[in-house]
This record gives sequence, structure tokens and C-alpha cells, in this order.
Amino acid sequence: MLSGRRLDLLDPSPLDVELEDIAHGLARVARWNGQTSGDNIFSVAQHSLLVERLSRRTHPDLDPRWRLCVLLHDAPEYVIGDMISPFKAVLGGDYKAVEARLLAAISLRFSLPPLWPEALVKIVKTADRAAAYFEATRLAGFSAPEAQAFFGRPPRLDAAEEKDYLTPWEAEIAKARFRKRFEELNP
Repeated sequence: MLSGRRLDLLDPSPLDVELEDIAHGLARVARWNGQTSGDNIFSVAQHSLLVERLSRRTHPDLDPRWRLCVLLHDAPEYVIGDMISPFKAVLGGDYKAVEARLLAAISLRFSLPPLWPEALVKIVKTADRAAAYFEATRLAGFSAPEAQAFFGRPPRLDAAEEKDYLTPWEAEIAKARFRKRFEELNP
């Protein structure tokens, strides 16, 4: 990692996880394998912020500690990149095991439980699917009916939020906004 940490993918240690590495990496990993419109990639960092925003809309009373989990839901991708869901399904258990070990180490690093409560996982998945709907229709060329068939119907975003969260940001902006939101949730 740029911080100088060496992260063992098979046995990741929370001591080797740094926020700066996560924010830097996620801001440079493209969602949708880069197959999105706009001058910049739509990064996993920006996606993570959108997911966290959508979870606030549907669960306004969610504890900040759980909001931090939502923000970090794709944090392992700072190391392993973002793979499209159909390819993850082909890889199966080995990929999921590596991803789960990384997420557990990241969670422990920031004083979160290594295994998240099932109710929280459901909130994350719902917000993640809603974000995927918006990304698919606004950035990846899906029609609304096609995206709804894959991802369901999302909650509403107001026009200003939609423009902000779904206009791909430059990497340094995505990194700074991810880091800022992390710090708001984990003072």
C-alpha cells in the first residue's frame, strides 16, 4: 500500500489497514468496469458515498457506527478491485472468503464487529441495489425497466443529490469526500 503497509490477502491484519489507503484505492477503482459515461470514472469511493446516502434516506435513525459499516461495505475493493457480480458468482466461494476476511480486518481496524448484524447487512444490500439502479440508468446505459428488473425500484433522490452523487468525480475529490464522511462518522 502507499502507506508502506503490506497486507496479507490470505490472513489480513487490522494493523495493516489504513484509512488513507482505503480512500486512495477506492477513489481509483472504477465501478461497472469503467463502462460508464462522463469524463471521469465512477469510482467505488463515490458509489460507497451514494450507498451511505441512500441508507440515510431509508433509515434516518441508523446509528453512526452502522452508517460507517455502510460506507465501508465495499472497502475490500481497495485491495482486490471491483468485479462485476456475474463474475463474482463464477468465482464463487474462494473470492467471497477473501473478501470476507478483508472486510473483517477492516471492520476490526475501525472498532466495528468483524461480522455485521443480519439486519445491517440487509440495509446495506438494499441501499447497494438502489445505488446500482441509479448508476445503471444514469451512467451505464440501462433503461429504467431493465434496471428495475435487476435491482428493484430505488428510493427517490432529489435532483440536487442525484446530480451530485451521479456525476463522476475526479479521483482526488472522491478520495477527499470519502475520507471526510468517514471522519464525520468516526470522529
